[in-house]
Amino acid sequence: MNFVKRAAYSLAARKGRTAILLAVFFVLCTLVLGGFLLQGATDRQEAEAQRRIGVDATVHGDALTPDAAVKLGTSPLVERYNPVLRGILRAPLLRLVEPNAVRPPSAKPGPYGPGVAGIRESEMLLDFATGRTKLVAGRPITTAEAGRKVVLIEERLAKKNGLAPGDRLTLASPDGTKKRSYEVRGIFRDPAPVPSGWLDPAELAPNQIYAPLDAIGGLGLGDRLQAVVLKISSPERAKALHAEARKVIGAAGFRFDVNDKAYRDQVRPLQRVGGFAGALVWLMAVAGTVILGLIVTLTIRERRDELGTLLALGEKKWKLLGQHITEVVVVAMVALAASAATALVLAQPVGEQLLDTASATGELPPPDMRLEQTPMSMTAGLLLGIALVSTVLPGLAILRLHPRSILARHD
Repeated sequence: MNFVKRAAYSLAARKGRTAILLAVFFVLCTLVLGGFLLQGATDRQEAEAQRRIGVDATVHGDALTPDAAVKLGTSPLVERYNPVLRGILRAPLLRLVEPNAVRPPSAKPGPYGPGVAGIRESEMLLDFATGRTKLVAGRPITTAEAGRKVVLIEERLAKKNGLAPGDRLTLASPDGTKKRSYEVRGIFRDPAPVPSGWLDPAELAPNQIYAPLDAIGGLGLGDRLQAVVLKISSPERAKALHAEARKVIGAAGFRFDVNDKAYRDQVRPLQRVGGFAGALVWLMAVAGTVILGLIVTLTIRERRDELGTLLALGEKKWKLLGQHITEVVVVAMVALAASAATALVLAQPVGEQLLDTASATGELPPPDMRLEQTPMSMTAGLLLGIALVSTVLPGLAILRLHPRSILARHD
């Protein structure tokens, strides 16, 4: 009889021992597979955080023109870019939100009108990217709106003027000689309150208006950008991008700021969760190897007479060892199949709790636990390694003995 058949008979005959092995492997598989599932979900969350947040490198400078912004924005180092042109325009028919104070006599009178920012993508603005400012109606400004006469306005300004997405408003140049009509594309909510002290209406959060950069061109705001925000995937790219900005703009006359706080705040907690999942996997691997090694050692010692008889009949030692390995591997694979659904069910709430806590800013979607081929293959490979180590080591210690010594030795 070959050792594979003997392994099948042994598993069927020793139902109690088989059940114990199956239970140990089932718990081990569930925890290890759950760890791999959590690692995979963490990797996907981190990749999504990098895509949504990334690192903002902001270039300021007197020589910063739209052409220079395009050159920097199309660099291979840059994921997305957002040129920003700010100014104050007139709004002849728009009633602005007023400050909760009277203009003091010492305050210099400024232009009366809303603060306007020409941009490329509203979602790249830091307040929108972090969720501090939220779109409550309509659609954001994207690259598809380049040149279109559309605007985003704040919720309080919209209510004061009875405006909704699809309505129109008029903006004019500071001297009032040029006027354009714009469609309200969306309405956003800025949590900044109206201060109790005096501020020019253009500086109040409710009076901020966003429009595509090209759509406000020619209204007298000039062609010198206040900044261009360059989204890069990680802080490590900032140094190379700084060198590229130096080539495009010149050695002097610009400031290069890197803001990776949102990136670090989001990614580092996710990395800690991934590290916890990895530590869990290896802890379970070591503990499982030790426990299974003890079980196999006791099993082999109990079957000493069987081993001695087979060796005395001429059976080769490697076949006896192969029989024990086959028994353990078969039980491990059955446990892996049984634990697949259980691991997913248990890992989902744990992952949601850990990753939702890590994603404190609420920018990311719920963690996506996927029972894919990779975690299953990794779990199967690790279990195979545990089965081999926990079986071969104690097996070698017993099989080094002479058959006569095994049969003659008693506890």
